[in-house]
Amino acid sequence: MNVSIETTSGLERRLTIALPSEDFESKITAKLQDARGQVRLPGFRPGKVPLKEVRRRYGTAVRAEVAGELMQSSFVEAVQQEELNPAGSPNLEVVKMEPGIDFEFTATFEVFPVVELADLGKVAVKRPVAEINDEDLQNMVSRLQEQRTKFEPVERAAAEGDQVMVDFSGLLDGEPAEGTDGEDVEFRIGQGQMIDDFDQGVRGLAAGESSEFDATFPDDYRAEALQGKTVRFSVTVKEVKEAQVPDLDDEFFKEFGVEEGGEPAFRDEVRENMQRELDGAIKNQVKQQVMDKIAELHEVQLPHAVVHREIHVLKEQMLGQFQMGGQGKAPELPDELFQEQAERRVKVGLVVNEIIKTEEMSADEERVDQRLQEMAASYGEPEQVVAWYRSNPEQMQNLEMGVLEDQVVDHILASAQIENVDSSYDDVISGRALPPEEAPEEPAEAAVEDSAPDSADASAAESSDKQATD
Repeated sequence: MNVSIETTSGLERRLTIALPSEDFESKITAKLQDARGQVRLPGFRPGKVPLKEVRRRYGTAVRAEVAGELMQSSFVEAVQQEELNPAGSPNLEVVKMEPGIDFEFTATFEVFPVVELADLGKVAVKRPVAEINDEDLQNMVSRLQEQRTKFEPVERAAAEGDQVMVDFSGLLDGEPAEGTDGEDVEFRIGQGQMIDDFDQGVRGLAAGESSEFDATFPDDYRAEALQGKTVRFSVTVKEVKEAQVPDLDDEFFKEFGVEEGGEPAFRDEVRENMQRELDGAIKNQVKQQVMDKIAELHEVQLPHAVVHREIHVLKEQMLGQFQMGGQGKAPELPDELFQEQAERRVKVGLVVNEIIKTEEMSADEERVDQRLQEMAASYGEPEQVVAWYRSNPEQMQNLEMGVLEDQVVDHILASAQIENVDSSYDDVISGRALPPEEAPEEPAEAAVEDSAPDSADASAAESSDKQATD
């Protein structure tokens, strides 16, 4: 096998591979011989069709089939021989495959770049430092009670904290306006879920009562057409429900897995989970800064094939979020939307891999086991979860890579410039602990319009509270 290498542009390489005609033709003949025993032709007994006839009928197709097989196997052998590291599948093209001449083809592909590590001592990060005080604990306990609050119908006027169901319609300058009507809309009075004037207009109304009032939208309202505008609303209250906050009793504690010890044990459990959440948030924020900094410090030529694969991964993740969020059919998303994020992730991945190779790192078995036990602890039968991971090589490999990435971060932090920043539990968890220009970026989320005048998105806080106690 003769191999020549050509650099076409950047990371792209073209191999020209030539194989002796004798080898090519012998493989074709062997495949035709195999086919001869299976061919059924009129006038010939099974297995007795002349090879010449088989070649005449099927020679062209078999030649193409053998060429495809040879290109695949010879490409693998060639890149190993030339010590190349392909970054994606090759584009294979036949150059010559006529009888009597050497079989020749080209393979065009990208290779992974050579990464030169920068001075990792130049990495500078800010690490939030916070403690969980009694007020933080009480706020969390109150939020957990709030999450499990039930609402019971009452026959009285709506007041602070009540949940109401309303139908409403609005007129802007005497005409209906988009986003100013709704049916069976539920919200809690005094919780900031509606604009202030609308909230005030519903107070004092009982189920079955209607009212008209003016409500002025804030200047920074999300719908530009309504910013600063005054709308005349007609509202009918269909239901008023009073909040029934659960007591801190044994029944409540059991919902969080606390069977004994009463309120002290419950508060200890909540505090421990809050501490784990706090430690995890600090770790993730520091890790994100480290990854951002190594991306800034390194200039790396990126393989287009790898970036394209990463774009596909990001796109699939967002499509999955649409489906999980019950937002219907996901829209067609252009690759350009994910280009910058994909390029950054590929660059960071290449640098991290180079650090792993240079430092001859491997996943620490104790840390892998600890990570596995932590993950399994959140399930009802952790032993089965551990066994499932242990029997699934792909999942274990993903777990080990996560641990290895953490080891890389620890390696960088050992020589990095670290500044501790005093903060609070709430600020760390919410991401406000660091100045905006230094805080890790949040993943982009799709904006979804709704028909209510305003709504407070409490889902993120609820999710955080759930994680702190699960």
